[in-house]
Amino acid sequence: MAGQHTLSETESAVRGRLGDLELDFEAMSVVSNLFRAANAVRNHLERTVLARSDLTWTAFVVLWVTWIWEPIETRQIAAEGGFSKATLSGVMTTLEKRGLITRERDTTDGRLVIVNLTPAGRKLMKRLFPEFNAQERQVTQHLGNREKQAAAQALREMIRGVEREDATQPPPPMRG
Repeated sequence: MAGQHTLSETESAVRGRLGDLELDFEAMSVVSNLFRAANAVRNHLERTVLARSDLTWTAFVVLWVTWIWEPIETRQIAAEGGFSKATLSGVMTTLEKRGLITRERDTTDGRLVIVNLTPAGRKLMKRLFPEFNAQERQVTQHLGNREKQAAAQALREMIRGVEREDATQPPPPMRG
């Protein structure tokens, strides 16, 4: 069957295919639905508010992280945004050409690049973020305040758990 399957179709197919395995289906459902929800919301925000400003999701995240933490090093933007330095470099080049950010070498350590928003970048974020938040309200409109708070807290706990687990793991081997 061509096209995207509904959530119900997917969950039914997974149980049919994997039902004989000893798995934690609730954990799988949480992670799978987290992924599906994140992609659905991201796609919605890109099609609506971000498209009007000719921004991709990654470009918006770079602007957002810079807006909140500026001045900020490129490596911190990559870590906060969860993308590679190569992806970041291309997006920052585009944002710099659009006059939304500046990059400068750190005065004490020339290997580091410091990023700031330009006045145009700050103006864009001040205008854009209320529109972005209006779409956040729309995609959560079916949840009451208690449900929103519970969902946000559950997601925070998942993040903290992964961060604790990652902190105890040795770094992956270098690829070369």
